[in-house]
Amino acid sequence: MSLALAAEPLPLKTDQDDIVRVGGTRVPLDTVVYAFNDGASAEEIAFRYPTLELADIYAAITYYLNHRPAVESYLREREAHARAVRRENEVRFDPQGIRERLLARQREQSEGC
Repeated sequence: MSLALAAEPLPLKTDQDDIVRVGGTRVPLDTVVYAFNDGASAEEIAFRYPTLELADIYAAITYYLNHRPAVESYLREREAHARAVRRENEVRFDPQGIRERLLARQREQSEGC
């Protein structure tokens, strides 16, 4: 008996925001790679993110290991984008004193009832 060997399709898809998602879920590749690099096994990642299939996690890790420079470049770009968005939001919405503003708003609403 011979084993029919066939290439499996990659369980990675880029969404409309250019974020690579794993296995048809909303879980980004970043999440799987960071967990793996932090020492989590594929099984631990599946436990943390039950929407992911174990085979898709292994495939994502395999892709990362086989394309490490490209994936790490992608991750650096995502981190830079996240920092830029955070800075933009902090300019638009000053984080200083936010707790006090929210508590004051809550008091105003409860007094109005």
